[in-house]
Amino acid sequence: MILVTGGAGYIGSHFVKYLIERGKEVLVIDNLSRGHREAVNEKAKFEQADILDYDALTAILKKYEIEAVVHFAAFAYVGESVEKPEMYYRNNVVGSFNLIKAVNERGIKKFVFSSTCSLYGNPYKVPISEDEPTKPINPYAQTKLMIEKMLHDFDAAYGLKYVALRYFNAAGADFEGKIGESHEPESHLIPIVLEAALGKREKISVFGDDYETEDGTCIRDYIHIYDLADAHLKALEYLESYKQSDVFNLGTGAGYSVKEIIKTAEKVTGTYLKQEISKRRAGDPAILVADNQKAKKILKWVPKYNLEEIIESAWNWHKNQLY
Repeated sequence: MILVTGGAGYIGSHFVKYLIERGKEVLVIDNLSRGHREAVNEKAKFEQADILDYDALTAILKKYEIEAVVHFAAFAYVGESVEKPEMYYRNNVVGSFNLIKAVNERGIKKFVFSSTCSLYGNPYKVPISEDEPTKPINPYAQTKLMIEKMLHDFDAAYGLKYVALRYFNAAGADFEGKIGESHEPESHLIPIVLEAALGKREKISVFGDDYETEDGTCIRDYIHIYDLADAHLKALEYLESYKQSDVFNLGTGAGYSVKEIIKTAEKVTGTYLKQEISKRRAGDPAILVADNQKAKKILKWVPKYNLEEIIESAWNWHKNQLY
């Protein structure tokens, strides 16, 4: 059985569905503070628990036969982390320490961690490879780096093998439209754009049009949620086969500007979207695009979905949003 923490959240719930469809047994742990119970696949086992509750974690790990852990549970808003660092260090770092300690004590040796490209801060060169120095510029990214360091140390001392997946901009939704991206408040560009297409927003704020890019807006690497799910499954298979810890960037290797996202969304939805240019957000790099050659070579992972397919799947979900 595979344990998925944060399996009621956006990325976690899609991964759980992906595993179930491939015949895997899955146990989800989620405290539902930000996840949605409705998003958890009905064929998965579910335990409502908080990773800050060490006793609850140990009891759950004794109750089930767990062979591997995939850890998504975390707070993940950059701006909120700047305003409330104490909350982020406690939830993300202390909670992850509890989980890693409990897993290690049960002798579970395969651990896949949901990390982030935010670790690289403002990178020296783009596309960004795993060799780029890690220099986080906000508490959220700092917490992810600290968890990676914990995993490294637990591997060195106890042989807990892990893969840290540093992904770029997760996007899109389940192609059946059963689950999708639902945050409160929403801070991700594609859902914001689609909310505007549905008339839930009057306009889209574009934060800066004076960057050194072709159209002046920020460029990001958007990766479909099921391409991410496939990479997590391949990471588990890699740990099973090679029993070596490693880190991988997950992105398509292609970058799209804010204006290109809006233009593609207009094409998919058939709706004109009103834009408003606002001032830059502090700490926003001009370009973040992944060098994904390492994941392609070692994990044999190749992303399948293009930007239009990403936005089409998200649009299908947002039109009939279920939670």
